[in-house]
Amino acid sequence: MAGGNEWLHGYLEAILDVGSNNRSKKQGGKHRIARFDQDKQKKGKLFCPTKYFVEEVVYSFDESDLYKTWTKVIATRNTRDRNNRLENMCWRIWHLARKKKRIAWNDEQKLTTRRLEREQGRSDASDDLSGSSEGEKEQGDTNISESIKDSPNTNSDIQVWSDDEKSRNLYIVLISIHGLVRGENMELGRDSDTGGQVKYVVELARALANTKGVHRVDLLTRQISSPEVDYSYGEPVEMLSCPSDGTGSCGAYIIRIPCGPCDKYIPKESLWPYIPEFVDGALNHIANMARALGEQVAGGNPIWPYVIHGHYADAGEVAAHLSGALNVPMVLTGHSLGRNKFEQLLKQGRLSREDINATYNILRRIEAEELGLDAAEMVVTSTRQEIEEQWGLYDGFDLKLERKLRVRRQRGVSCLGRYMPRMVVIPPGMDFSNVTIQDSTEGDGDLKSLIGSDRAQSNRNIPPIWNEIMRFLTNPHKPMILALSRPDPKKNVTTLLKAFGECQALRELANLVLILGNRDDIEEMSTNSSSVLITVLKLLDKYDLYGQVAYPKHHKQSEVRQIYCLAAKTKGVFINPALVEPFGLTLIEAAAYGLPVVATKNGGPVDILKALHNGLLVDPHDQKAIADALLKLVADKNLWIECRKNSLKNIHRFSWTEHCKNYLSHIEYCRNRHSTTRHEIVPIPEEPMSDSLKDLEDLSLRFTIEGEFKFNGELDDAMRQKELVEAITKRMVSSNNNDSASHYPGRRQGLFVIATDCYNNNGEYTKSLRSTIKNVMQTGSTLGLGSIGYVLLTGSSLRETMEALKWCQVSPEEFDALVCNSGSELYYPWRDTSADTDYESHIEYRWPGENVRSTVTRLAKLEGGNEDDITEHVGLWSSRCCSYSVKSIANIRKTEDLHQRLRMRGFRCNIVYVRAASRLNVLPLYASRRQALRYLSIKWGIDLSKMVVFVGDKGDTDHEDLLAGLHKTIVLKSSVENGSEKLLHSENSFNKEGIATLSRDGPNISISEGSYGVHDLLAALNVAEIKSY
Repeated sequence: MAGGNEWLHGYLEAILDVGSNNRSKKQGGKHRIARFDQDKQKKGKLFCPTKYFVEEVVYSFDESDLYKTWTKVIATRNTRDRNNRLENMCWRIWHLARKKKRIAWNDEQKLTTRRLEREQGRSDASDDLSGSSEGEKEQGDTNISESIKDSPNTNSDIQVWSDDEKSRNLYIVLISIHGLVRGENMELGRDSDTGGQVKYVVELARALANTKGVHRVDLLTRQISSPEVDYSYGEPVEMLSCPSDGTGSCGAYIIRIPCGPCDKYIPKESLWPYIPEFVDGALNHIANMARALGEQVAGGNPIWPYVIHGHYADAGEVAAHLSGALNVPMVLTGHSLGRNKFEQLLKQGRLSREDINATYNILRRIEAEELGLDAAEMVVTSTRQEIEEQWGLYDGFDLKLERKLRVRRQRGVSCLGRYMPRMVVIPPGMDFSNVTIQDSTEGDGDLKSLIGSDRAQSNRNIPPIWNEIMRFLTNPHKPMILALSRPDPKKNVTTLLKAFGECQALRELANLVLILGNRDDIEEMSTNSSSVLITVLKLLDKYDLYGQVAYPKHHKQSEVRQIYCLAAKTKGVFINPALVEPFGLTLIEAAAYGLPVVATKNGGPVDILKALHNGLLVDPHDQKAIADALLKLVADKNLWIECRKNSLKNIHRFSWTEHCKNYLSHIEYCRNRHSTTRHEIVPIPEEPMSDSLKDLEDLSLRFTIEGEFKFNGELDDAMRQKELVEAITKRMVSSNNNDSASHYPGRRQGLFVIATDCYNNNGEYTKSLRSTIKNVMQTGSTLGLGSIGYVLLTGSSLRETMEALKWCQVSPEEFDALVCNSGSELYYPWRDTSADTDYESHIEYRWPGENVRSTVTRLAKLEGGNEDDITEHVGLWSSRCCSYSVKSIANIRKTEDLHQRLRMRGFRCNIVYVRAASRLNVLPLYASRRQALRYLSIKWGIDLSKMVVFVGDKGDTDHEDLLAGLHKTIVLKSSVENGSEKLLHSENSFNKEGIATLSRDGPNISISEGSYGVHDLLAALNVAEIKSY
């Protein structure tokens, strides 16, 4: 303890020294200050010695040590100013440490409370399900699913994908937004966003495109046209592969979607505000590709994606929205998970909850992962550990409840509206086409035969990367211990270096090669990366490892296989000492070249080594265990040979061919469960028609929606003749009536969407709704009569909407569509206000309906509230919307808090407070006002960029969702008196203020001040660059 206090006293003295130096610098003249400011602007951030020493004191020493040092300073206090300042500083830091300890305790309490709530929710769900099906505990333990081949307990309904009769022309969409994605010369390790995930998705796209039955694979990512990166990342399309026997647009492609400012490379933590824009751009691409593929191989019928697969949280959110818009099954792969990272960072105690969220946007990421779980039909994981220890932390997944629900489905028993996604273990594959294995099991002259014993002789046949590595080594013939990762603290390279430096026997027997990404200047790298590399250099010097450790600055992705070959030729070992490794793709790569491995026992390596039997597992925190395992493999040649043979014998289990077969087999099973409906696209006529033929055009539209079809898709001739006669007769009878009531959405050039939630304190419509509707319609007429359609989005029921339009003195037939009950219902006034039954079936998936009815009233109330604070509004209930009257918002849970509790019980819903928070609408997961617009965009063939959405500056709790995207947004300030925003965000949730702020600064939004009359609206549209249609 005394030694610890001496170190502590030294840190405190250092802080004082730094302070004195800073004061001296301030007296050094204006020239030095100006130079200092220039350096600061150049580097962007500076190392702060004072902050460093304070953090070392606060985080490295216990509160009792700080107190003892303080008492020591007091006891030895004299009249010197320095000692007085030291006493004062020690007291302040002691209190800072106590505050930090209190914050850490509060965070732990919040985590514990949340775990208890999650356990209570799962217990409630189990209790509801337990009475109706016997024997569930004994069944359902069988399939977290591994590969089809190796899992005898896999559900018998799943059929292994075969090559025999799979000429199905499938279209598959993969999504990976962040990082730098390209097919060749991948810059892996350039930053934390460009790592193993990029390599994985590119190789998966290629492998799927080469699988029989798959026609096309699109890998969607963000387009980046920034001078900071290579020009190739700005190319809209990049071909990855095309089968030699392929036709048309088959093969695998990278499709780059504009998203946010294309001239900037944005890290993943800052991409969230631009997600809606990416969704809209991706939707447009998929719709266009579905049409094109349909023309090529399906006789004109659109070919919609077979599956949409999101990788990581951001792409998972995109995939969830696309899945809802297209009614296509969604698959999610997390790669790394936010909630696990969040809890680990809280336990470390270095950052508060607020600091973690500010740095990593972690709450936003977690919510995206929860949404992915809501929408995913299947979650692909690399290991069982990922399922049990990581996904199990989420509100939307519980392994026991998932097994119980799966057993009930297999037995044909109702799941009472509850749903859990299917977790499937499918290890990533590897492309073995470039792997060449040479026999290195006999003799020790392989490397000598190439470079000889004379270092001065020419090495003309040696790959450049070999020379780059060997120039560090005094004796390059010794076995090579290879570590390959990015310089990240989580990869635990410094512990490996300490283990090597402190084991003399290992140093004498082997060399250590560290491939830690690419670097030009350590000072220009991120804080985490630079700190790791600086520590590596310090340890090299501390243990005097010069000539025994190689650490090249650069390597190409194409040279990685040559690095593995060099390690194998020296009869070396590959090591992955990461603190936690979600999977461990480098272990498979090393095994493909016959390298024995040493790997962390935390995470995916456990399953990999169990399958390959080619190495040893170690505790990544135990330096001696790491050194012993390496020494054992390097020194015992028989063990080395056995591990090598096992690697080469079992590596086929991780081939991309095997991966794709398992992947497609599970997706086929999921599609059989997913009730997809056909998404029709209304054809858009190329030439305008005269008024006398407009009804026939309307008839054409009606045929596509509600006509009877023959087996080959053509209309019955008798039916066509009958409808034509009726249409012409109707036209003759109503020729003198109001023609403005006829609408032809298939002919629209654009849509004006009115989504202003104009209510007073009591949830009643205000006069601003009337003026808004009339001014918007008059503005549309000014821009393009007949080419602009109108859509009304509202949280009210159809009956209330019709009454409001009557009060506004606006005919419902003026609208092409009415979207009611927050997006759960879609009506066409030009078709006698009939409901779109396709849309109803489109959004009903996973809708719990009556099963959630009583649960909402119970969960929505806060403790201590009254029974009538929230009650069922039965008169407004519909088949796709449960409505509740809210009496007191002070005693009601906020949207995200209620959503969380429903998730914990297996209910997948969308929750919206409407009409100035006087009502709660509970909807199907896929139902929302935003998704209704995307549905209409596809159905009517109107590009989302041709839509203008008019909103207030506040509104229902889904108001923020309408701000961002490809559509133009006009904010009518002061048009909405009262919103529902008070019931939107809970204390521990993220908020979308960043979306609103960035949108207001973006090119797709304009704000109309004042009276929002026609002149004001035209001015706002002009700012949004909409002048005519």
